[in-house]
Amino acid sequence: MGSGKSAVGELAAERMQMEFLDSDRSIEKIAGKKISEIFKTHGELHFREMERSFIKSGHPAHGCLVSCGGGLASIEGMADQLKSKGLVICLWANPDTIYQRIKDDQNRPLLRVKNPLTEIQKLIEVRKEIYLNADLVIQTDKLTLSQTVDTVISGQYSKLED
Repeated sequence: MGSGKSAVGELAAERMQMEFLDSDRSIEKIAGKKISEIFKTHGELHFREMERSFIKSGHPAHGCLVSCGGGLASIEGMADQLKSKGLVICLWANPDTIYQRIKDDQNRPLLRVKNPLTEIQKLIEVRKEIYLNADLVIQTDKLTLSQTVDTVISGQYSKLED
């Protein structure tokens, strides 16, 4: 979350003349409600099942760039499923950068806690191994949106900083 997946994905797909789909937006359209409302009324497990269904059958097999929600790859077996469908790119950002990008966004159900920065740090620690196992990892902290899109298209990566 807050790494720029949706914005970068949309621009990269446009430049590469591909269809763009955002898993969260697609799920919201199918459910007829925001992700935060799905979490509130049905819970996280139900939402994760909706993500699994989207990956299995929610988009074309070719010619499509898909932006997946931050927790999707952490679902058992989904990282391998994603890799079987195409190139998996992780847009990486440090917790402080993520916090600065999303601190005013009220549509982040996992961050409706007393200390969101601590929660971001916990989520990254739990998901880090999965994220860094992507085919391509791009550190976005010091890149502009345009630079990140260029990096996605070129297939080059930035070295992660600790």
